[in-house]
Amino acid sequence: MTDKKQDLVVFATNRKARHDYDILETCEVGVELRGTEIKSIRQRRASLDDSFARIEGGEVILYNMHVSPYEQGNRFNVDPVRLRRLLLHRREIDRLTGLVSQKRLTLVPLKLYARRGMAKLELAVARGKRVFEKRDRIRQREEDRELRQHLRRSPKEPKR
Repeated sequence: MTDKKQDLVVFATNRKARHDYDILETCEVGVELRGTEIKSIRQRRASLDDSFARIEGGEVILYNMHVSPYEQGNRFNVDPVRLRRLLLHRREIDRLTGLVSQKRLTLVPLKLYARRGMAKLELAVARGKRVFEKRDRIRQREEDRELRQHLRRSPKEPKR
């Protein structure tokens, strides 16, 4: 996927995040990578499934992002699920700290992409959905679909 306007190349998305969380706010952050990780990411060998971020000691740390080892990387490859530091300005970290300290809020990565050759991550401040909220949303979606199908199949009334 390439977006011509902003020169974006998307490498990985966390599709499950929008199902499991209500996204309140998003921001773009840099990712600190080592060695051959960017080469592996450019080959689309990264996964954001089950990944999350935490603020620890004034730094934002990304957990559980899997970057497969680069095939030609030999000894320069690093641990595929190592902790990765996210790059933000101090005031952004302070603002996120204030938001996350609220009840039931967390930091979830949504998308890993390149902008002008640099690896970026779309990070969201999100609130976890509860099971009944997910069920209600699925039920509502099914009802809407059934209604659309019914309207499409019903014979049109003649105009008077």
